[in-house]
Amino acid sequence: MRSTQLAVAVALSLLAPAVLAEAPKAPKPGPEHQRLGYFVGKWKSEGTVAENPFMPAGKFTNSDSCEWFEGKFAVVCRSQGKAPQGPTRGLGIMGYSPMEKVYVYYGVDNGPMTMTTVPRGTVEGDTWTYQDESKMGDQVVKSRYVIKVVDKKSYTFRYEMQGQDGQWKVIMEGKNTRS
Repeated sequence: MRSTQLAVAVALSLLAPAVLAEAPKAPKPGPEHQRLGYFVGKWKSEGTVAENPFMPAGKFTNSDSCEWFEGKFAVVCRSQGKAPQGPTRGLGIMGYSPMEKVYVYYGVDNGPMTMTTVPRGTVEGDTWTYQDESKMGDQVVKSRYVIKVVDKKSYTFRYEMQGQDGQWKVIMEGKNTRS
């Protein structure tokens, strides 16, 4: 009996350091996540919509309020504004996928072009480029959204769609300014 107790005591003493070792630490946002911090804040945008099959042409204005989601792995933006089709409201979530090594964006709004896809993006220098392929009605539509950082307080953007001829057409473009 004593030898069994001694064996258990020795086994426990050998296992104790492993059992008492620190539990794994919660993951922390990496530099790619931190880069999303540029978008945190209040923004005003204005721009134009070109004539297209999904909405009328004209000018638009928008106000965005973006903040870190708990944990600082994603930024959540709420927006409202006026566009050629009327009042707009939206919700966007920007994040980074370490497994895919791409930025991801999920957005919904009350406009006619709301899609349930998640565009993937990359950053080169001061340019963010998101690409997507989705279905609108019975058409497959390829699109890209390009953001060009001007400085700490502003960026320009354009939304393009690829036509049946393979050419890219600017559907929307404008400028966002930190307010």
